[in-house]
Amino acid sequence: LPGDLGTAWPFLAGVGVGWALVLLARHTAPVSVRAGIPVWVGGVAGGMLLRAATGQGTAWTFVVVTTLVLAAFLLGWRLLWALVRRGLAHRAPGGHGGHHEPA
Repeated sequence: LPGDLGTAWPFLAGVGVGWALVLLARHTAPVSVRAGIPVWVGGVAGGMLLRAATGQGTAWTFVVVTTLVLAAFLLGWRLLWALVRRGLAHRAPGGHGGHHEPA
């Protein structure tokens, strides 16, 4: 567990900064894919900068794997949520997410 936390903390800090910046700029939680992109970039860039500053490795292969894994974790659930919401909107009466005018 200590080894995992030692690897994860820079990326968690970067994600936290990205999340905070989106909250400040948009005044809403970054739950859309578009709003999740700065969170992802913050996680990768902030995490790698913190790893470099603390003497941890930043080999290019680690950067590539980190970028892909964080994309899956930070953007994947947002994409799935968007697809679920779109599917629910198409199933709702009127096809407008359940918001239809009374007859």
